[in-house]
Amino acid sequence: MKNVRFHACHGVMPQEQAIGADFLISVRIGYDFSKAINTDDVSDTISYADVYELIKQEMQVPSKLLEHVAGRIVNAIKKAFPDISSVELSLTKENPPMGADSDGAGVEIHWSSLNNDKTQL
Repeated sequence: MKNVRFHACHGVMPQEQAIGADFLISVRIGYDFSKAINTDDVSDTISYADVYELIKQEMQVPSKLLEHVAGRIVNAIKKAFPDISSVELSLTKENPPMGADSDGAGVEIHWSSLNNDKTQL
């Protein structure tokens, strides 16, 4: 999924926690979907609708740090889909209150089962 938009109340400043801001999330999940290629059955792959619901739930939980939100999302995906091999997640706060003209500020997490076998972030 690429650049899914959410409005949420993440931030250190009190106004960010009260009013909220707009966020963009992109996620890539490594998963062997070769069976779904032949079966055309959603049960043989990971439904992006299910991934969206996980992200939506985590975005509704207020946090001060984007690192914390991103880590929770990756851990929720790993827990829900234990057969995945990797997760790449980008979380960007649009128009952050830092006095600079920018498209946003954010964090990225790159997790791989090869480098981090079942470890919590």
